[in-house]
Parts: sequence; structure tokens; C-alpha cells
Amino acid sequence: MTYDLTTIGEGQIRFTCERGERLATARSLRMTAAGSEANVAGLLSELGRSTAWTTKLPKGELSERIAMEYSAVGVDLSHMVLAEEGRVALYFLEPGEFPLPGKVTYDRQFTPFRSIVPEEFNWDALLDTRVVFLTGITAALTEQTARVVRYFADAAVDRGVDVALDVNFRSLLWSGQQAREVLEPIARKASILFCSRADAATVFGVDGQGVAVCRALREQIGAPIVISTDGRAGTYLSSEQGERVFEIKSVPVIDRPGAGDSFVAGTLHGWLDGDVGRGIEMGRRVAQIALTHHGDLTHVSAGELDLLHGSDIVR
Repeated sequence: MTYDLTTIGEGQIRFTCERGERLATARSLRMTAAGSEANVAGLLSELGRSTAWTTKLPKGELSERIAMEYSAVGVDLSHMVLAEEGRVALYFLEPGEFPLPGKVTYDRQFTPFRSIVPEEFNWDALLDTRVVFLTGITAALTEQTARVVRYFADAAVDRGVDVALDVNFRSLLWSGQQAREVLEPIARKASILFCSRADAATVFGVDGQGVAVCRALREQIGAPIVISTDGRAGTYLSSEQGERVFEIKSVPVIDRPGAGDSFVAGTLHGWLDGDVGRGIEMGRRVAQIALTHHGDLTHVSAGELDLLHGSDIVR
């Protein structure tokens, strides 16, 4: 195989308010590249995996900024489609301080990616991989993006390529019922499924607490491996070998976006080596790192993961 993982998703620019600022009154914004699927591919590349991310972006400096972020860490962007004109998707983040939660404002209408069709992409290259990674975020954008995500999943299964699906439900993009109609057929084909406890209830109607939700979702969907997160309550694994519970350690939060993608990437790193439990442990560690620095893409090397238990300066 040419790649360990390939994926598709929309590249974005994220503008973040400084802590203590609201978007309506902010005087300055921090600009970073963003994209859930690209974040997963980027971190796996940093950990030594061969990855490729495809998207469709308009030619221009903002698209170059996105491409630079991910190609710099080794992600293959050679299968990206460039449009002659159009705009880049944006989103704005108010980090939020207790008691206010963080708030996202999307500005991603009328981008070239929203009208993609399967014929635009080099599937032979993208399917030369061990696993195809897909998310509910991309499927939620438009009927066209949902069609492409389904096409990618079906083509992977037809070729005997594993599919990893992160449900990643976004209430600002679609309803739980819409998500279920699109994602359930893909989830039933997936070799590994990521779905939070809240998303299991909203999208698949699986209610409950703890690892029981993870087990019930696996039994309902039929995926061999289901991984469920539940904030600080814990992370749960259900597989044909049984269930496991992983405790969550709190860390100071500098920037939240990207932590979930880091967890998924770390988990897939272990899963690709045949040890999903070890992957979840790595996913927890890289998610901790993600929370402590700015930007959606977590910058970390495999060696740095061994330093997490220290508190002194590395000299």
C-alpha cells in the first residue's frame, strides 16, 4: 500500500478570539488552518505514518496557507483539486469562559468543496491505502458531499480497504435524524467507529451511561470496534474481545479545537499496529497535548510522548 491512511474533507481557516473577548467586539483574531480530517492525517504523518488528504479549494493565498500547514508535516496533498475561483471556508471561535461555553460561527457557504462530485477525485490513488478515514462533518455539509463520502466508503469496502468513521455530530450543520440516514449505512461497513456518548443518543437513539452505551452501539451497528468518549467521565472501548474503560486526566486548556482529532489519530496509530487499546492510550496523551497549544493541528513527535510525565524544562 502507498498509504496507511487517506481521507477527504474541507480545508478551512479558523479565526479565534483572544480569551476574554467576544466576536462582536474583538479587535484581533488568531488565524490558523483547520480541517478535522486533515488534522488526523497530519498527526499520523508526524507519528511516522504515510497519509494523504484530498479536498477542493480555490486558488489563492488562503488555500496556500491551508496546504502549507498540512504538507509541512508530511501529508500528501497531490490529489487535491484546485478550482479557478471561489472562496475558502471560514469559522470563528469564541473560546468561552465559565459560565459561557465556547461558540463557533461558521462562514462556509458557497465554497467549491460543497459542490464536489465523485468524478473529480483520483480514487485509484486514494484507495491504495490501509484505511479510509471519514467523518460526519463532511457528510453534513451538502447532499453532494454526503454522496462523495458514501462513494468513498463503498469503494473502499469493495476493494477490501478498512473504513474508519468518526460520527462527530455537529448540531449547527444537521439534525440527528439526517445524520443517521446518511451515516448509519457507512457505520455498518466500518471496521472502527468513533462515536461519543452524546452522539450515540442523538444520532443512533442509543441512550445510557458508561461503557454500556458503547457496547449497545456496537451490537446495534455491528461494527467490530466502537470507541465512545464522554468528556471527563471516561473513554470506552467495545470490541468482540469485550469492553474496557479508560480514565481521563484533566489538563489546563489553552485551545480546545483539534483535541478530538488528535485522540482519533492516536487511536488509529495503535489500531494500525493491531493494538487498539494501546492506541487509545496514545490518543489520550496526544489529546492532552492538543489542549495545551494553539491551532487545530497538534504538533508532536513520537519521542515527545514519553516526556508527558515530566514537569521540568527539557535541556
